[in-house]
Amino acid sequence: MFASATASSAPAATVRPDVIPEEPYLLEVANVSKGFPGVVALSDVQLRVRPGSVLALMGENGAGKSTLMKIVAGIYQPDAGELRLRGKPVKFDTPLAALQAGIAMIHQELNLMPHMSIAENIWIGREQLNGLHMVDHGEMHRCTARLLERLRINLDPEEQVGNLSIAERQMVEIAKAVSYDSDILIMDEPTSAITETEVAHLFSIIADLKSQGKGIIYITHKMNEVFAIADEVAVFRDGAYIGLQRADSMDGDSLISMMVGRELSQLFPVREQPIGELVLSVRDLSLDGIFKGVSFDLHAGEILGIAGLMGSGRTNVAEAIFGVTPSTGGEIHLDGQPVRISDPHMAIEKGFALLTEDRKLSGLFPCLSVLENMEMAVLPHYVGNGFIQQKALRALCEDMCKKLRVKTPSLEQCIDNLSGGNQQKALLARWLMTNPRILILDEPTRGIDVGAKAEIYRLISYLASEGMAVIMISSELPEVLGMSDRVMVMHEGDLMGTLDRSEATQERVMQLASGLS
Repeated sequence: MFASATASSAPAATVRPDVIPEEPYLLEVANVSKGFPGVVALSDVQLRVRPGSVLALMGENGAGKSTLMKIVAGIYQPDAGELRLRGKPVKFDTPLAALQAGIAMIHQELNLMPHMSIAENIWIGREQLNGLHMVDHGEMHRCTARLLERLRINLDPEEQVGNLSIAERQMVEIAKAVSYDSDILIMDEPTSAITETEVAHLFSIIADLKSQGKGIIYITHKMNEVFAIADEVAVFRDGAYIGLQRADSMDGDSLISMMVGRELSQLFPVREQPIGELVLSVRDLSLDGIFKGVSFDLHAGEILGIAGLMGSGRTNVAEAIFGVTPSTGGEIHLDGQPVRISDPHMAIEKGFALLTEDRKLSGLFPCLSVLENMEMAVLPHYVGNGFIQQKALRALCEDMCKKLRVKTPSLEQCIDNLSGGNQQKALLARWLMTNPRILILDEPTRGIDVGAKAEIYRLISYLASEGMAVIMISSELPEVLGMSDRVMVMHEGDLMGTLDRSEATQERVMQLASGLS
């Protein structure tokens, strides 16, 4: 059913021997292996981190990057191998032991406590005490204010984290990691939820840390970031160490070839099929205090991109259409008929599907299996005489797993044990099983490697060619421009304009996204 990423017949790239001159290391990983039930996550891998440098750790989802970093940070224990810190063997039984040894980690999935303040989140377990050995909230506030000021993060230390945007929470996570003054800082997808301006801000923080002799391990799927800040690049594939090279000795094609073992031809598929009939018409849609006056049409077989900076209202528009937060004004017409969508259940019944922006907060049921997560949206249709038709449901889920290449030992595997990219593909499978007419994708490739991105782009293109109407929201401009037939641009709750593919350029989209008409 679905086309896969095109691969050349050329053999995998030959990795040349390391050519980096010897000098002392902050951290060395030697012959580390790690397995989980039914999965070999790491097999005899190695890594080394130098002081005052950025090591980019690259690989497809499921390559073992995050697993290794969790071993370094004391979350997992290796089955074999050794860690050496400043040349001395170490073993971290707990994350606290790693922190005390000078290793801090910013996780891909945010781990802040929403009902506590920024200051309380940053200093939890390290609270400043007064003479009576009670928490000194005033001093904790002042320490947080100084930290945020040093990092040029404009947030109130007393603000409750639950009130912050995802981008702001990410900056708090960064501040928390820096507050430990660790010698080694692991950053796992730190820019997945922040704007280009905030990315530049983060890079300046990293430059300051490098100048202090800190070692940075940087995990990302964004090629431009690797070549912007990395000194060295280490590549993993399928749990194995592939090689280490200087960043300035590589280009995007050679890095992709090392990561996936093949060359990807044409990341964004060519789409030439004609656009079909009008399916969805939105007029003057509004949500009090968030966005206003949003109007657009969506046709069968069309991919409508929505661009804009964080806080522009992109996600809010999608949630209003899907009934998560019903609109307070405007009209929605489906096939020419007015509809009022008051909740997601009604939206699903009318043929809508929404892949949410943050899979951890609003997509996954992390304690449930892959099967239970996938079948969630279609479960009511597989109940007869009070019984769930589990055999038919399982067959449907197995078929969709194969089509989307979801890597899992079994459908009974806890979905929290899957890589971020495979979690995302499982969630996409959940919605495709509802056979939607209108598919809304909010950041569909966030935290997904380049190989999986190519597969998802081809899947989206295939669905559009079959007549599905697609709305795609993305913070990555190349993705919006490469996939969309038209691009709708928002700024601070206002629709600034809609551009046809022929007139949509990165410069023009950024002008509109910045509020310039």
